Amino acid sequence: MSQTPDGAPEMVDWDLAVRVASRLAGQGPVVSPTEAADAVAELRAGADRSTALVRDFTGLVAAEHTAPVLVVDRAGWVQANADAFRHLVSPLVDQISAKNKKPPSGVSLAVGSRVTGLEVGGLLGFLAGKVLGQFDPFHAPDGRLLLVAPNIVHVERELDADPTDFRLWVCLHEETHRVQFTAVPWMRDHLFSEVQALSATVSPSGVDEVVRRLTEGLKGGIGQGGIVELLSTPEQREILDRVTGMMSLLEGHADVVMDGVGPSVIPTVDDIRTSFTRRRKGVGTLDRMLRRLLGLDAKMAQYRDGAQFVRSVVDKVGMAEFNTVWERAEHLPSKAELSDPDAWVSRVLG
Repeated sequence: MSQTPDGAPEMVDWDLAVRVASRLAGQGPVVSPTEAADAVAELRAGADRSTALVRDFTGLVAAEHTAPVLVVDRAGWVQANADAFRHLVSPLVDQISAKNKKPPSGVSLAVGSRVTGLEVGGLLGFLAGKVLGQFDPFHAPDGRLLLVAPNIVHVERELDADPTDFRLWVCLHEETHRVQFTAVPWMRDHLFSEVQALSATVSPSGVDEVVRRLTEGLKGGIGQGGIVELLSTPEQREILDRVTGMMSLLEGHADVVMDGVGPSVIPTVDDIRTSFTRRRKGVGTLDRMLRRLLGLDAKMAQYRDGAQFVRSVVDKVGMAEFNTVWERAEHLPSKAELSDPDAWVSRVLG
């Protein structure tokens, strides 16, 4: 069982979460040792090659090799994200402990941590089979880039895509995230401060209200934002709207880069984009239901809305002026400005 430095059980049994998620995720597609080695080598090379391509297209300059590139299997992705979640929720745990005069302990805490461990494990297990790559900005000191090899191989086979083209296409998207966070040094602290702000709104006495909203939401249907939005108070939704604006910018910008650079270095990029966009809608009834429940439909909207915002602003003022968005947190688009790029141009560029 996961324990705090003083030996007490944690509020989430992270060890259990990792075991459950790894078991649920499975191994992925069957590949020979040679195929596996080739995929790893090609992904590493693709990430390295992408640095200059992203820099030349965006004008963002990030020092090379400031964040390591890790080509991982599903279990490796699970462990990395459990570590990241553990770091992210620490302010929330501290906040609850500070507000609650009688924090749970002993048997009740141990049981509760196992329940939450199972829940987190289930979520990570589902996502571990979906994620192709991810930049973890909170890994000290400068973050790290994760490329999930079995998932990339699975999708390229499913789409019947050229493996070399598809792997570079994925690397372009994920390397853009690495550049965003390493070329824009305030981004990491800003995102973490939003998590802290969200933690400050949590009240341990609000459990009954959470249960009520969840029950009503399940009866009336889960909205686009999934359970996260359903359980949010107005104050929390205000913070989540700011985070949505930020994450939509990051995801949309990466999509614009991968499609903008793609035609010059990836011969089959148009076929890949068409097939991949169709796949993002979910491949089966259960998959679509889980995506909606977890708010992954909203995640897909982030790619679409963010990309439309970036393209609109760049078409209007050019990439150099668009890059004003990276100068300070106040220049990030709001959720409303994502669908009204002219409002952002007026507010930020004058």
